[in-house]
Amino acid sequence: MTDPGPDESVATTEITMPASVDLIVDGVEVSVADDGSSLLDVLRDGLGLTSAKDGCSPQGQCGCCTVLVDGAPRVACVTPARRVAGRAITTLDGLGDGVADSWADAFVATGGSQCGFCTPGIIMRFEGLRSKGVVADDGGAIERALQAHLCRCTGWRTVVDAYGAPESPVELPTRRSVSPSPARDLQAASRRATIEGGAPQRVGREIALGRAGFAADTAPDDALVAVPDGAGGWAVGESLAEARRSAGKVQGRRTTAETAPPLALPPGDWAVTLRTSWVEPAYLETDASWCAPGGEPVSPLANGGAFGGKVGSAVAGASRELADLHGRPVRVLFSREDAVRLGAKRPPVAAGIRPDGSGILRVVRTVGIADRVTAIAPGFEVEEVDALGPPTTTAARAAGWAEAAVLMAAVANTPGDGGPIRVDAPGGGSASASVEVAGDGHVVVRVWVSCGDPLDEVVVHSYAIGAAHMAIGWVTSEGLAVDEAGEVHDLTIRSFGVPRAIDTPRIEIGIDPASGSPVNGSDAVFAAVAAAVWRHQGLPPDWPTRRPLRG
Repeated sequence: MTDPGPDESVATTEITMPASVDLIVDGVEVSVADDGSSLLDVLRDGLGLTSAKDGCSPQGQCGCCTVLVDGAPRVACVTPARRVAGRAITTLDGLGDGVADSWADAFVATGGSQCGFCTPGIIMRFEGLRSKGVVADDGGAIERALQAHLCRCTGWRTVVDAYGAPESPVELPTRRSVSPSPARDLQAASRRATIEGGAPQRVGREIALGRAGFAADTAPDDALVAVPDGAGGWAVGESLAEARRSAGKVQGRRTTAETAPPLALPPGDWAVTLRTSWVEPAYLETDASWCAPGGEPVSPLANGGAFGGKVGSAVAGASRELADLHGRPVRVLFSREDAVRLGAKRPPVAAGIRPDGSGILRVVRTVGIADRVTAIAPGFEVEEVDALGPPTTTAARAAGWAEAAVLMAAVANTPGDGGPIRVDAPGGGSASASVEVAGDGHVVVRVWVSCGDPLDEVVVHSYAIGAAHMAIGWVTSEGLAVDEAGEVHDLTIRSFGVPRAIDTPRIEIGIDPASGSPVNGSDAVFAAVAAAVWRHQGLPPDWPTRRPLRG
């Protein structure tokens, strides 16, 4: 090749290097591509920091992705990475001097963490409160701060207690780490959690730190990502962002449509009637699985049962098929909207009961539901009907028999009764519950639970409070707007009606120290508290009642 002559020009190409964003993450300077990614995308997919969780994909409403930006809590999923350029980002992994371990031990000690998915974000919120000097007995400030978070498992009381637990860095600022008491058997605690959660579950520091082996956290770095494409198939990409772009994902919104029970009451001369709505299980870890070619898919149930909502989830089978198809590991993920549209719900009912305990319960057709109802109410006729809407399952907490139990309790206990309502669960556990107004005018839910050998009273206490919280929401506030075509319109996590910490009354739990085989007790608590709350509100016929639980 010869040099160009004086009259010849050389074509040049200007190479533009992609812009970058410089951050300080957990004390380390990093540079990432300025491609419009959120801070959560950068932390999880770019830097492999999985303590920040993706629970709402991304709606900025669950708090699971909370980190500190220059010491202040911020949800990472709706924060563009370029907006925090040059600033100090602290994740749970970056809390120094044993602070994270102390927080984890506090949550273990109070039962403030069950599945562990939401706990890392709450810990970061608490660390922000601690840096502001919020004291442990300022429950109002703690509850207000928790408005940025959602926890489906614990019922909030144990979370608030964790802030002031002796193990927490709030109470022991000079002590770097506190181990759980040696007198506590965490294997027994894990056994009790498994019984209550209906799936293998562990209790310990690593769970509170978000290290429970969630499928979305454990996939290989080179795994492809697949998400629903909206047409019954899967959109696959090299990253979550690419897969979502391929699927044309549009962020879900909260509807203005009213929640309404979908079924008409059966005709009859009833003493009490009840109609329930579609209800979202609202588990925080959305469905996820991954599989290597020729391998077995990772279960979407990493550390808990998701209240039955993931039984039969499509993600495990899809990850296996796609891995074999592409010859690479594939991680399959639901967004929050996918979980709402595709995840199983407890079947809505419309029922009437006579004073003698006989009646008719009309229910959305669900395999096995009739046996669940008649296990508690043998005098009921069960009518299964077809209804357009999301899929249903009897795996949802106490589905069928809890509805029967609250109806039976309604004819046995008039609205003016103040004594406790007792419910015996088909599995052997029992609970009694009452809703009372204390001397200060505030509502108190009092529960007594019997579940055989408690094994670990901290876990029983935590699950009982969580079940009471779920029951309160079921009766008063939780429901999905589903139109006549069966389309779900409530797609944001805040639209489900799950009670916040500031909405949750005082819940007091008594535990029967009986011996005998350990059995599930929290499902009985769920049914008993629902019955007590319904009676307290005067037995309105439609749930949710839209009446806050007040004095």
